Amino acid sequence: MAFAPVVLFVFNRPRHTQRTIDSLKESLLAAETELFVFSDGPRCKNDEAEVEAVRAIIEAVDGFKNVTIHRKTVNRGLAGSVIEGVSDVIQKYGKVIVIEDDLQFSPHFLNYMNEALARYQDDQRIFSIGGYSPPLGMPAGYEEDSYLSYRCCTWGWATWQDRWEKVDWEVQDFDRFCKDQDRVSGFNRGGNDMFQILKLQMAGKISSWGIRWDYAHFKNDAYCFRPVNSIVGNTGNDGTGVHCGVTDKFDVTINTQSTFGFPEPGRLQVDDEINRRFATFYDGRPRGGEDSAIPVSNMRAFLRRLLAWVRRRALG
Repeated sequence: MAFAPVVLFVFNRPRHTQRTIDSLKESLLAAETELFVFSDGPRCKNDEAEVEAVRAIIEAVDGFKNVTIHRKTVNRGLAGSVIEGVSDVIQKYGKVIVIEDDLQFSPHFLNYMNEALARYQDDQRIFSIGGYSPPLGMPAGYEEDSYLSYRCCTWGWATWQDRWEKVDWEVQDFDRFCKDQDRVSGFNRGGNDMFQILKLQMAGKISSWGIRWDYAHFKNDAYCFRPVNSIVGNTGNDGTGVHCGVTDKFDVTINTQSTFGFPEPGRLQVDDEINRRFATFYDGRPRGGEDSAIPVSNMRAFLRRLLAWVRRRALG
């Protein structure tokens, strides 16, 4: 089969970028995979040296079928970069694998992603394939290698053009959605923070492509297909990223096994207990996790708002 291209987004973290590229090169299909790198421009003069250091690294990348580099002269921000970059590549290839500059991978990451993309292309319940899975602990007796989650994955993920093009990045039905408490509750099945993050997005207080991608999953009654044992780890929760605080909550042991069971399309069903644990894991989480969109400088204000909301809910 034709392997999906990988799209890598980088900014101003040379050490993270180098580790991510080195890890991806260890994937067994790397030499047969096209790599597209989108390098965001500096926000200010202080970013210029680090951005140039990152660009020196990506200029030297080898080990892939082909490497295409896009350098931005202005800063688009992560959300703008992802929406624009994924849209550009997916129109040409019909499918895409997306990574950022602070990830580590199982050597079987590309195999898993390509196999899942091929197997579930026609299963419209599955909107995306995730590589990261938080340390939940699976229910006793759960025998599958993967599960369906209500929340999308933003740390090493893949999707198809027909799903990506269903996203309304303006969320034009937001006002109507807010008035329907059943739908709000349904959206929050992935964690009670999801509606609050979407509200902040629509108020212009954050810029998150991830929460809008989540909302597209919800609107289309669709799920993210994830491995039980994560094949992606994140090294960015060290305070170096624009949206990352310092936490070890999301640390995982990367699964390096070489074989995975992929259920026939349509057979895998949502497991309520897994998703209950999933939602609990993300409720009240510190920022820096998946689909993080809130700059560290705004973290305290966000947590104050979230706490006030929780208190109002408890009283009401």
